Parts: sequence; structure tokens; C-alpha cells
Amino acid sequence: MAYFVLPGRGKRVYRLAIARRIVDGTARGPRDRTAPGLARRRTRVLRRALRPSRRLQIGLGPWLRALPARLPDPALTAALAELDPHVRVAYVLLRIEGLPKYAVRDQLRELRVRDPWAVIDAACAVAIPVPRRAERFDPAHLRPVRTRSVLPLATAAVLTAGLVAVLAHTGSSGPGGTRPAAVRDLRLVPAAPSARAGGARTLDAWPARGDLTGDRAFLDRAAAAWAAAKGDREPGGRTAQLLYAGRAGGAPLALMRRGDRIARYTAAGLDVATAGTDPSAPIALGGGRYLLAPGNPAPRALDGTGLPVRDGVVAPAPARTPCGRGPLFHLGDRTFGDLGGARAAVLTFHSPAYEPSGRPSPPARLGPGALKAWSRLGCLGPARHRPVTGAMAWNFWSGTLPHGGASADWFCTRTAYADGAADGTSALLARKAYATGACDARRPVAGTWWQAPSGRWYYLAAAGAGLVPRARGPIGTPAVAHRLLVAPPERRPGAPVALTAAPR
Repeated sequence: MAYFVLPGRGKRVYRLAIARRIVDGTARGPRDRTAPGLARRRTRVLRRALRPSRRLQIGLGPWLRALPARLPDPALTAALAELDPHVRVAYVLLRIEGLPKYAVRDQLRELRVRDPWAVIDAACAVAIPVPRRAERFDPAHLRPVRTRSVLPLATAAVLTAGLVAVLAHTGSSGPGGTRPAAVRDLRLVPAAPSARAGGARTLDAWPARGDLTGDRAFLDRAAAAWAAAKGDREPGGRTAQLLYAGRAGGAPLALMRRGDRIARYTAAGLDVATAGTDPSAPIALGGGRYLLAPGNPAPRALDGTGLPVRDGVVAPAPARTPCGRGPLFHLGDRTFGDLGGARAAVLTFHSPAYEPSGRPSPPARLGPGALKAWSRLGCLGPARHRPVTGAMAWNFWSGTLPHGGASADWFCTRTAYADGAADGTSALLARKAYATGACDARRPVAGTWWQAPSGRWYYLAAAGAGLVPRARGPIGTPAVAHRLLVAPPERRPGAPVALTAAPR
């Protein structure tokens, strides 16, 4: 985020090193892991990236030496450099970070932007070509920043590993056989049998499953880990619901819940995420495995074959896509997919003949064409870290691209979140896939700069049935046919274009 918000000048290596130095300099310790702490840290990062101090360039060597082996594509950076700084921030938060508009509005207010909605509208009107390769980095590939001798760090790591081994060996008993204080602060309990007998359709009624639900030492370690994770456990009360304790994948794993928070504990540590309270969405256990809701029908792979289930855990069914996101399996008349986050989401699909009626269509198992489309759509945007309850993809335009282009389909994808919010994004799927910005699923219209096989650039836009796309910006006289707008650029391609849709 800091890299894309920084002013677009200088070499990529210095830009990326300064961005990471900004992020390192905004850390405030464990409190940054809480939701309010993360929001405050994001504000600090954005303020420093908007107006970077020249002092950041002094002593930059440790950050330059820690650069990843592969640098981001410069195309997106060059296009963002043309934007007003606050519009650039809004674009990055909307399109790259995947935040909803209301969160971007609040963030812009924190940055003391007087008219945040005007800035958001300007960012939504921006059309930037998709870079040649993904722009997000896996944190595991980042090299550590060495600003001092590694000997104290190595010594500390060895001592910590020894301490962890001793604690693991001694189990959950303290002096005199008493349970440690951390365990006394949090107790794991299964769902009450009366909740299941009463037919309650909530997460509170999910039973504890797995072959380690009676292993008190293991459960005490899991409870102690969550109790010690300050900021991750909801305040109030001393109990957490045990959902699963078993050997999914061969290694011991515990899944715990408090409110809308899910904690997954393994030998590698504790992972806590917001998961919502949907009583039917499968919960990710890692490794392509999911814990199913009690009473779910037998899941089926995307090719129709049955998937084994043991103790409520479906056998590995990862999304078969380059990014690891997309359709997973069928459950009854629904198809679930991984869009990021702790829960699988219901995926739905609409053909070009679909007409929105104001009422949601009932879920239906996706067919081969819809699965193929979702396999590409799932990889276009960033992973959703908020709990997703469902996602709809509407193929609102289908046809052949002009000037020798291939057949293509334009989609408007609406993602619904557990907190009731929703957002819409658009994508053009041809030989290549193009992320084409935000869209309204009720009146879809989207546009993008596109390079024809001849090498010439054009601005393309399409609208849903009953609508005609209209575009204003540095483009020549547009031609509109079959709801597709085609216009050559007046200046270099990539400049912002304002796009609207009018009734036919």
C-alpha cells in the first residue's frame, strides 16, 4: 500500500525500500494486531507515504539489501503517478486493498480530506491497464531487514526454541500440578446438547468434533495460546466454544470460536480471523480442508465425484487456480468457493439474459461454464480478508472485441459480507483477464483501455441490458454498437475516463 501511494518518482528499488521503511517505522508493538490498532497504523503509513520525508533516503542500505528478488511491474506505478495524491490513495484502498467505500471514506477523513466522496468518485472513474503480472507480494518471500548484528537475534531464537520445547514437554501443568493462569483465563466448552436438540440454526449449536476433543492437555495449550494473544480475544466472559479438535492433515489442530472470531491452533502457532456468524458456511482448516456445518449433505468435487468426510472435515478440495482462490466443491444445490478469509462463500452465476428483480435469486449448483468463469474471476481481485457470505457473477455483456479481437465476456461481480456490506467489481474475460474497476450490479457498466492485436490502443466500455455506455475523457469520437463502446485515445492510453450508463 505504501509503495503504490508514494509519489511516482525515482527508481523502483528506492521506492520499495522507502515504502518498507515507512511500514517498519509505524510499528507500535502488539497493539497493532487489534482492529483499531491496524486502522491507526494504516493512517500513519498513508500520511508518511503521501508526503515522504527526505530523511527516509538517509541510511537506506538495510532496506535496499532486503528487497525481494522480483520487483513490481512499473506500469501500474506510472499510471498512478498521474493521479491527484488523494485520488491515488482512494484508488489503492478500493482496487488494491479491496476496502469497501464506507471504509475508504472514513480513512480519507482521517487524512483530513474535506470532500471524501468526490475523491472516491474520481477514483472509481479511473481506468488503469492491468499490469503484466500480479502486484501483491507473499510476506514469506521478503528478506529480513538487518539493521544490527544478527548474533543477538540468533541467540534469542535458540533460547526461545528451547523454552518452547520445555513448555511443550511439561504440558499444561504448572508447579504443584495446577493449571497455568492463561488457561484459567479462557476455558474451552462444546455446544450444549440442548442447543442441537432444539434445532437451533446458529454457530452456537455446532457440536465439537474430532478425535482430540478429550485431550485436555492439548486443549489447555490451545486455550492458553488464545488467552495470551492480547487483542485477538473478545473481551468479556471466560469461555470459548470448541468446534473441532483432531488430526486434520495428520497434525493436531484445534478450532475455537468467540462471537464472530475464529481461532485455529496448531504446533506452528495461533491464527485468529474474523469469520462472521453464518451457521452454514464451511470453516477453513488449512490445506484445502473445511469443517462442514452439521447435517450438511455429502460434498462433491467440481467434477461430480464424492468427497470423503471424517468428523465433519471434508477431504482436501483446494481451488484449482494459479492463485488458490475460486470454486471448491458442491454442497447440495450450492457451490462454495474460496475468496480469501476464514469461510467458504456461496458462489452464484447469471447469464447475459438475467434481469435483476430486486430479490436475490436462489443459489444453484454451478455448471461447467460458470465454474470456468469463476476460476478466472476468483484470481482477479485481492483476497477478501473480511468474512464473505456470498458472491454473484453476472455476465452482463458477451460478444466479440473489435479490430480483430477474440470473443469476450464482461462480468459484474457483487460480493456480500457478513456485516451486511457489499461491493461490486467488474472484469473483462477474453484471451487475457482484465480487472476493470467498480460496478453496480443493478446497472452494470464498465470500461478499460485495451490493446488490439494490431498493437493499437482503444478504450472499450460495455453496459447491461437496456443501457448504453457513455464516456468522457481523452478519447476520440466513440462508436457504440450492441452496448459496446469503442474509442481511440486522443493522448496516451491509460488516462482516466469518466464512465456512465444511460437508458436506451
